[in-house]
Amino acid sequence: MTPIPREFFAADALAVAPRLLGCLVRHRTTSGSVTVRLTEVEAYLGECDPGSHAYRGRTPRNAVMFGPPGHVYVYFTYGMHYCMNLVCSPEGTASAVLLRAGEVVAGLTLARSRRPGIPDRDLARGPARLTVALGIDKTHNGVDACAPGSCLALEFRDPIPEEMICCGPRVGVTAAADVPWRFWIRGEPTVSAYRPHVRRRRAPSRAEAGSRG
Repeated sequence: MTPIPREFFAADALAVAPRLLGCLVRHRTTSGSVTVRLTEVEAYLGECDPGSHAYRGRTPRNAVMFGPPGHVYVYFTYGMHYCMNLVCSPEGTASAVLLRAGEVVAGLTLARSRRPGIPDRDLARGPARLTVALGIDKTHNGVDACAPGSCLALEFRDPIPEEMICCGPRVGVTAAADVPWRFWIRGEPTVSAYRPHVRRRRAPSRAEAGSRG
């Protein structure tokens, strides 16, 4: 297996995302290591992408996306989940690939302990589940995954044939949700289930409710 060099991430996320399929992500902790083989990813193109956190420019929250490629962007969502992204494009241009799902290929016992009672297929099936299985949280925001000796390591494995790579709409975004920038390996059981975003309806006021019927 070959470590992924920083130059690999210098392209925009849309070019990098499908090439990450089949690659390995390993996280070392004091408890041990877990390695996940990526089976599903999603591209976000920064300031030209209404679905990206960086669409409206740089903020303290998304600053890592504007930094050097090969770093990790971790954000907290829905008040309970962490999601992990790999920063792409040259420094100053925000672009990132969300790691959506994968197969735990090493450190299975440790991953199981982090998600007790969950079938092995589902340990990293979804972006929030993937971070739990790997042991990723907000403290890993900004980690350089391409630096020698980093707690996070990325490695090439066998490339996925082009005919085995599928693409389709992104998940859980309200803007630009229909662009086919989600990529996954055909037939992989660890790929997450597709659920289109459903906009929440505002609850009617008392006056509105009283005027009905």
